[in-house]
Parts: sequence; structure tokens; C-alpha cells
Amino acid sequence: MAPARPTRSRSGALCRQLLLALTILTFTCDACKKVILQVPSQLDAEKFVGRVNLKECFQSANLIHSSDPDFQILEDGSVYTTNAILLSSEERSFTILLYNTENQEEKKLLVLLQHQTKVLKKRHSKEKVLRRAKRRWAPIPCSMQENSLGPFPLFLQQIQSDTAQNYTIFYSIRGPGVDREPINLFYVERDTGNLYCTRPVDREEYESFELIAFATTPDGYTPELPLPLVIRIEDENDNYPVFTETTYVFTVSENCRVGSTVGQVCATDKDEPDTMHTRLKYSIIEQLPAYPMLFSMHPTTGVITTSSSQLDREVTDKYQLKIKVQDMDGQYFGLQTTSTCIINIGDVNDNLPTFTRTSYVTSVEENTVDVEILRVTVEDKDLMNTVNWRANYTILKGNENGNFKIVTDPKTNEGVLCVVKPLNYEERQQVNLQIGVVNEALYSREAHSRSVMSTATVTVNVKNQDEGPECSPAVQTVQIKENVPVGTKSNGYKAYDPETRSSSSIRYKKLTDPKGWVTIDEKEGSITIFRNLDREAESIRDGIYNITILASDKDGKTCTGTLGIILQDVNDNGAVIPKRTVVICKTVLSSADIVAVDPDGPTNGPPFDFSLESDPDSDLERKWRLTKINDTAARLFFQEDLPFGTYRVPVRVTDRHGLSLITPLNVMLCDCVTENDCTLRTDPRTDHGEVRLGKWAILAILLGIALLFCILFTLVCGSTGAAKQPKVFPDDLAQQNLIVSNTEAPGDDKICPTNGFTMHTVGNSAQGICGTLESGVKNGGQETIELVKGGHQTLEPCRGTGHHHTLDSCRGGPAEVDNCRYTCSEWHDFTQIRLGEESIRGHTLIKN
Repeated sequence: MAPARPTRSRSGALCRQLLLALTILTFTCDACKKVILQVPSQLDAEKFVGRVNLKECFQSANLIHSSDPDFQILEDGSVYTTNAILLSSEERSFTILLYNTENQEEKKLLVLLQHQTKVLKKRHSKEKVLRRAKRRWAPIPCSMQENSLGPFPLFLQQIQSDTAQNYTIFYSIRGPGVDREPINLFYVERDTGNLYCTRPVDREEYESFELIAFATTPDGYTPELPLPLVIRIEDENDNYPVFTETTYVFTVSENCRVGSTVGQVCATDKDEPDTMHTRLKYSIIEQLPAYPMLFSMHPTTGVITTSSSQLDREVTDKYQLKIKVQDMDGQYFGLQTTSTCIINIGDVNDNLPTFTRTSYVTSVEENTVDVEILRVTVEDKDLMNTVNWRANYTILKGNENGNFKIVTDPKTNEGVLCVVKPLNYEERQQVNLQIGVVNEALYSREAHSRSVMSTATVTVNVKNQDEGPECSPAVQTVQIKENVPVGTKSNGYKAYDPETRSSSSIRYKKLTDPKGWVTIDEKEGSITIFRNLDREAESIRDGIYNITILASDKDGKTCTGTLGIILQDVNDNGAVIPKRTVVICKTVLSSADIVAVDPDGPTNGPPFDFSLESDPDSDLERKWRLTKINDTAARLFFQEDLPFGTYRVPVRVTDRHGLSLITPLNVMLCDCVTENDCTLRTDPRTDHGEVRLGKWAILAILLGIALLFCILFTLVCGSTGAAKQPKVFPDDLAQQNLIVSNTEAPGDDKICPTNGFTMHTVGNSAQGICGTLESGVKNGGQETIELVKGGHQTLEPCRGTGHHHTLDSCRGGPAEVDNCRYTCSEWHDFTQIRLGEESIRGHTLIKN
């Protein structure tokens, strides 16, 4: 390996410079005495090493500096490492010089000494590593200071290969800074391996360069593998810290506690992170207004807090701070930048509103309402148009009758006193009020000081005015018996003059009298009965008849009142039974309940007595019987097996005073289950020809219609079969005739031929069945037309419930058919036509 003479020569030069600097500092500075500290070979960063007594060394220990940048000393004499340090076996001891400097030139010389010592230590360690290395390549990781002043080209290090002892070796490099951007920043001497830099480098642009070194012989042989070579750019404190904002704006509430956070500022530094170049310290340079100092700033976080609780928005609503950030942990030679911070003081409700006056006097006329009579003002130092400034007024005393109210004018913050209920001069000529005021927001200091709200007194004088007559009370009553003679006089309505309390000058006039029952005396207000009074009249409610009176004085002023005539009841109405028609379903019940009512009052009404009103010649009491249920109801029984029908039963009802009235009842005995069924039946025993259909009759009609459809289907099938079988009926069919059988009660069974025809009529609908029937069925209201053999019979009309019917009567018109001899085809045509008509008539009945 070739000797590293240039390196040694340069190291010697640096050593000489250091010795010179130390000599100068020794004579110019106050050097400390020698202290020996025992430390391990390996030390971590920020590791405590030992402590020296600075007071014994210096008279003033304000600025203490170390000649070695790897160590720092604090004001109490504690020595710490600034970087991780690894000491070899050859470095068993290491000398650190501590200086207390005050002169600026000495400070600059000390900084140069620290920098040169740092470079010398690094190169010294590199040389030791080079001497210990057993590798064939001898490049050492190197570094260069950014923004170096040269001279350029600047020697960095020498690349050597052990193969140079046997071969002629040429050296070359590639990579960023050589053949890639930034091009031609580095080059190496081909023969010596000396590495040079051609110009200054900015670390913020390039932190390091990774080059590849090559060693080759002249004929191109490569005895060594390419070797990576890293050139690290040493940072220089060449960038100022910069605040993230040019002006910071914060807000803090007044009267806040000490230590309340106002805000946080932040700055950045482009220099190498985690070094002294980027270790920032914040501080406040200036405060406007300057006194008193109310804010402090954390030096490392930039958080601004309050240092006093005396912030008062009403005194100063804004503060301006000039803040500073400095690198090198705030040391005097660090780079610094300033910014502005504006702190607005937020308002809280720490000032109570106060009345500008303690008493007010105003006046208002009586009987006026919804008028403004006074405006009061308050003072409040809090921020205007906020909840801390807006006032809420209240009436504390004197408004027990609710005559006044006070509200806040939202524009002026004044209290507006209004009359909401009319005042009466005759009752009170003066009203004294006490009013109070608070803010919309709660008072912030109430927990510490129980301050009483601001109050003021208001004296309201009531002015008298001619208000006319007074109708008081508005509703007056008088009691009169109903049915008193026409012309009877009674007390009426009275109004009075509120000032004189007299009624002598009042005139009266009737405004409303719905039935025209009374007249009124103009001067006295008394009434005279003009028509008969009736308590039971339709428009009378609770026995009171109301008329409206207009009272006026001599000046034409009026008032209106109501006279209620309480009609005393007289027993002039008998009890009646409102329900005149009574239905008894004979099949399920034997009685019906009847209820009587009396229009008269309770004193002239129940209990009632019920009795049958019968003629001596009638047998009403033998057929009917009454039993009393309670004071207003009785039960009517029929005592014989009366036939179905309607009966007239007069019932006399007598009230408690013996006044009676006969009510004729129409009692219907029906073959039904419910009363509705009775009204829907058609029964010859009820003496009614037709009544409206009930649900059972409708069901019977629906069943009849269904049966008609079955017959139609059968006839269609029969006619189809007749074409194939020409002879269906017996030969003596021509001798068969229709016989009409009308029987009310169930009749005897009729035996019909094997091939017969029977038609049953239910109600007004007809159903025909072609086929073999064992018997003809008859029930009440049913008619049977039987087809029998022999003789010429006339088709008699079918009679049912009082109407004359034939076959054609099912279509609505009477007809009579004689000598009914038909062939099979004639009977088929006849029944087809009739069944079609009956089907249409059945649908019509359902719709009706």
C-alpha cells in the first residue's frame, strides 16, 4: 500500500493550527483547571460524564464552552455527550478544554476551534481504521462540508489498492456527481487515486453521493472488485428557521385561569434533522401593550399560555406579540426568525347591566290597553349585540293583577313598559312597580360574588276619563215561573255610573229577545211578560232564557249586559211514550218494554204510574197486562195466544203529581226472531199485503234463483235427449191437466204420477221441476200447481197474500187459461218462456 503522505501532511497542518488556537485561547481566556474523569470506551449521546466545579474556575460562569463538539457542559458544571462516542484502546485519555468567553472575537475563534477539532477527530479515526485494515482496497468513507470555501479542487481522500505493489494500477470512479447529475462534481487522479471535489455542495440539495471506485491495469485487467464509496455532505447551519405563518391569530377568553392555552406556533428548518442546526427554541420578544406581561411561550413546543388572570376585554381587547424562533437550541450564534401573533380577548359576561336611573314616573289613562307608557335604559360594558350585553327585564313587584308587561327592544336594548290589562281609576289612582334587569347569558362571576341584579322603581299615575255606564256584573239573573199571566212585571237588568255609583241617569234598551217574550222599561230596566213563558220550549237550555240589554248614559256611552230569566218549572206537561210502535216477536218473547218521558223538570216528573186505558166493552185487559219495571219504564205482556198482527193498545202514564196522558201504542205480534225480521216478513196473519224484505226472505229468493238455474240446466239436457228419444212422456199425457191447490195450512201429501209436473211458488217467484215427485210440499205462503190425469180443468188463479195471481201474474198482469191440454213440445215451450221470465223477475226482486 502506498504511504498516505498528503493526508499526514494535512493532519500535521491542522494540528499546528489547533495548537496555535489553543495557545491564543489559553492566554486570552480564563482556562479551567484540569479535571480527570474516568469513562467507558463507548458512550451514548446525551450521556452524563461527570461534573466540574465551575465556581472554583471562574469568577463569572455565564458562557461556558467546550473545545470538543462531542461534549457539552451546563451551567451547573455537568458534562454530557452530544453524540455517540467510541474510544479505541489507543485513546485511553482525551482532553477537553472548557472556556468562559465574553469577547466576540474569542467566540468566533472558539467556534473555528470546535469545527477543526471535529474534522481532525474524524480524520484521525479514519487513519487509524486505515492502518488497522487488512483489506486490499483502502478507500475510507469520507465527508465534506457543505458550502465549502475551498480552495478547489478540494482534496477529499486517496483511493489505494494493495495490487499496486505488483501492478500498475489506474483508478476511476462513476456515479452521481461524476457521470450523472451533478456531472463533474468529483474526479479521481488516475495514477494516484486522489479524490477531489470541484465546487461547493448544498446539503439540502444532496445529502450524500454513492460512488463506485474501480482499480484496473493498463491492459484492462481488474485485480480488485468495484468498491462502493459514500461521500457524505456535512451539514452547515446555513438555513434560517421559518414560521409556518407570517401572522398568527388566536382568541382567549377574558378572566381565564393562569396557564390557559392561547395557541401554538410552529417553525421549520431545512438543515439536517436531529442536529443542533434544527433544534429550535421559541420565545416572546415583545408584547403590545407592554405592561403587564400576560403571556408566556414554551421554548420547545411553541405553545403560548396565559401567565396572569388579569385579562380584561373591557380594558384591552387585543394584544400583539412579536415572537422569535432560533436554531442551535437558542444559542446566541444560532440563526433566528421573527413573526407576529395577534391575541384577541374573548368577551364573557363579567359586567352586570345597570339602570341609568333608579326611579321613573309615568302616567296612563284608565281603560286603555296595549299602549307603551315608558322606556328605560341600561348600561353594560360587555360586547354589544351579544348575549352578554342583551338585557332581560322583569317586573318584580306591583304587577299582581297582571296590568303591565315589560319587554326588550332588540335594536336599542331598552326596556319597554306596556299596559296589557286596563286600569280602573275608581279602584287605584297610582301603581308602584319595581323592575329588574339581567343579561341573557349567566353572570360569569356569580359563583364568586353573589351580586344583586340592578333594580329601579316606576310610579304609574292613572288618569280618570269619562268611561260611560258600567254593566257589572255582565250577566244578571231573575227567576220567573213559566206560564205566568201576560203582563206580569219583574226585576230586570241594572247598570250604574262608575263615577257616581248611581243608576238614575241610565237608559235601557232590549237588543235581543229570541222569542219576544218580554218588554223592558227604558228608565228602570225592569221587564214585563209579553207572551206566555214555556220552560219546555225547544230553544231553552237548562231552563234559562237569555236576553241582551243595552245601557246608555246621557253622553251616549253604552255598555252591554245579559239578563238570564230562570224559568221555574210548572207541572204543565204529561208523561208520554216516545216509541209509539212496539214489536213483540211471539216465537221468542211474550213482552216488550216501554219507556215514558216527561218534559217537565225532575220535581214534576217520575216516578210514573202505567195503566191500560180500555173501554168497558173491550177485552183489552184480558189480552194485555202491564207490570212496572222502574220509575220510568214498564213491561207489556200479551196474555192469550193472540194471532199474528197489529194491535192498538192505549197506555195511560201518570206523573208524581197525578197529571196523566194517554199514549196509543201500535203493538205488532210477529213470527220473528228480532224486530227487524218482523218488518221484513209478508204474512197473511199480520194484515199486511207487502212489507219490505228481510234477510231470510232475501236468502229464500237467492235459493229460488239457484233452483231456477238448475231447472234450466235440466230442461236443456232434456230437450237434447228428446231429439234422440222421441217418446219421453206416456201416451195419455194429453189427458193430464193442471190443478191449482191454494192451502194456507200444511196440506195432505199428493201422490203424483211417475211422469208429472209440479210448480211451487214462493212469494212472487216461481220454480218448476220436471221429473218424478213423490209429493207436493206446502208451507205458509206456498202455492202448488199439480199436473194430474183426467178431465178438462180450468187453471185457477193462484192467490197469495191478498193478490190475484195466475201464471201470467208472475209477470205483473192477470190472465186465465182454460182447457189446458198440451203436447210434450207445447209444455216444453211454455215452461221455457215462463222460467226465463221468472229468472228475470227474481233478479229484479234482489235489486229492489
